[in-house]
Amino acid sequence: MTVLRPPEAQLTMLSRYSRFAPAAVTAATFVAISTAMRVLLSLRPDVAGPGAVTDWPRIFGIGLLFDVVFAVYLLAPVVFWLALVPGRFARTRLHRALTVAVFFAMTYGFVVLAVAEWLFWNEFGGRFNFIAVDYLLYTHEVIGNIWESYPVGRILLALLLPAGMLAWFFAPRLWRSSGSPLSWRPAVLALGAYAALIAGTVQYVDSDIKNRFANDSSNDLAGDGPYEFFAANRRNELSYDRHYATLPLPEAIAAVRVAMKVAPGGWVGGNDGQGVERRVIAARPERRLNVVLVSMESLGSEFLGAYGNPRGLTPNLDRLARESLWFANVYATGNRTVRGLEALSLSLPPTPGQSIVRRPNNGNLFSLGSVFEDKGYGVLFAYGGYGYFDNMSAFFEANGYRSVDRRSIPSARIEFENIWGVADEHLFDQVVDEIDREKAAHPERPVFAHVMTTSNHRPYTYPPGRIDIASGSGRDGGVKYTDYAIGRFIEAARSKPWFDDTLFVITADHGASARGTSQIPLDKYAIPVLVYAPRHVAPRRVDRLMSQIDIAPTILGLLDFSYYTKFFGRDVLNSPPEADRAFVANYQTLGYMRNGRLVVLQPGRKVDVMRLAAAGPVSGNVAEAAIRDEAIAFYQTASYVFRNGLYGDEKQLPPENRVAAMVQAGRGVD
Repeated sequence: MTVLRPPEAQLTMLSRYSRFAPAAVTAATFVAISTAMRVLLSLRPDVAGPGAVTDWPRIFGIGLLFDVVFAVYLLAPVVFWLALVPGRFARTRLHRALTVAVFFAMTYGFVVLAVAEWLFWNEFGGRFNFIAVDYLLYTHEVIGNIWESYPVGRILLALLLPAGMLAWFFAPRLWRSSGSPLSWRPAVLALGAYAALIAGTVQYVDSDIKNRFANDSSNDLAGDGPYEFFAANRRNELSYDRHYATLPLPEAIAAVRVAMKVAPGGWVGGNDGQGVERRVIAARPERRLNVVLVSMESLGSEFLGAYGNPRGLTPNLDRLARESLWFANVYATGNRTVRGLEALSLSLPPTPGQSIVRRPNNGNLFSLGSVFEDKGYGVLFAYGGYGYFDNMSAFFEANGYRSVDRRSIPSARIEFENIWGVADEHLFDQVVDEIDREKAAHPERPVFAHVMTTSNHRPYTYPPGRIDIASGSGRDGGVKYTDYAIGRFIEAARSKPWFDDTLFVITADHGASARGTSQIPLDKYAIPVLVYAPRHVAPRRVDRLMSQIDIAPTILGLLDFSYYTKFFGRDVLNSPPEADRAFVANYQTLGYMRNGRLVVLQPGRKVDVMRLAAAGPVSGNVAEAAIRDEAIAFYQTASYVFRNGLYGDEKQLPPENRVAAMVQAGRGVD
């Protein structure tokens, strides 16, 4: 008697699961393309660093792990479909053709992603990260910027060729295997094994696994771009207490208070208070001058002739440096515009994750604008693009500023604009008009205007005929046009009656490209700060170490303001040199410079202390330990006061009179 067996019982173990071959081929294709891109990235001159070559086996091994893990996540829908599709439909020409088409589409996506990663590395010096996550929210600006900067259409058409060749090569295998028989038992086992694999990778694989090397480029190289994109999406806001080194909270606050070197009796709430509010008392009467604070897009110190650049890109700024109070040793707190705006307005060290400008519950904070508002100033923020970008207008309007953006500028004024906004000269013309209007409406009221430019940004385009570098030809042109626009603005303001009583403060939001082989490339964080007021401020150069968060209190010190403050920054001109320090960070690496040391704080409670090149003498391990704890204390306390509502705006009144003033104003008490 002959026993008939089902066809699948006669299949080998391998052929029994051949229905899943399309998923395996697609995964292998993704891993191969990712590995090829890792090889190309490893050959870049900005990737090599100390030990990079000897680290390559580990870099590529860890990278392979992340490539495989992302492929597992990505192909989960494909695996589930192949397991569940009925056999009758699986054997049809339609299903087989769809399988080949899906493979082609996914392969094309892999190739496009690889090229996008290369271009992203060009701009930001690393794999996809939280910047890519943020930028997806602003598709108009970002897609427009990419379209204006690169031949996108030709690139996308060219990439059809490798994707098509791979699809043609694998099409016969995909066609055969996608219709292979699959009984319910192997299907259930395959789905169970795949679900367990996904659960295991979620539990045991984390982005931090790759952070094993001495420089950021190696850590980025060991990652997988798409995986890092989704990891960054989860980590856009990082809890300081959960991820970073801490001290007992009272000890941290006490260390910050000691470092601030406030005179005895200056603290609000006494020495045992939880916050950092204190009283600043000026030695002279207040000078109620107008203040125009200009933060120039990406204007790192490296571009200015005053700092040694020989290319002649900044003749106007170089002249202003000679005629201004020039702070020549200043560091930006971050490498994004919103970080610069946060530092300039809030004078708060950069807490990890998103800038406060982008976070919820960021209204009614203590800010430079709130001090000026309480002093009777008209307060405005002016931006050349659309203020919804990066939440700028919403943030400033929630903190007492009147917002002026692209929508406020008459079309008749605009000769040139690109995807980021109007040319800087048109923004400055609008600012002059806004100050004129404020003065006409309130002749006795001074004005504070914070201006954020856009022209020194890829694609580096600007009106023709302004400078001797063609529009769109690169960053040198963007820098030189920015310099032209600021020179033109100062001359336009010079013709106004309010010019003689105006303090012009010119700085940058951040440097041009804060990236490199070190954890924090300090040279890329250096920015200029020029205070120009010919009738009120004598020209001189100040070389003391200074942070971007020190700009606001230093401005108020130049005006001889007496006020209550919560700023973590200090008035450099009225602080002892031993208090000099600077904060430098990216979205999760926090740096603190002091006394020839750089302290680096990272997730996983990692703390590294490095000796800076050409630094002065440091008094051994005791000084190093003290600086380490001071760095932890500043970042921990900054995070604590913001998270716990201790950085709110307060009326410039003695604390005992504030509640009554709030009730009288109808604001209520929080």
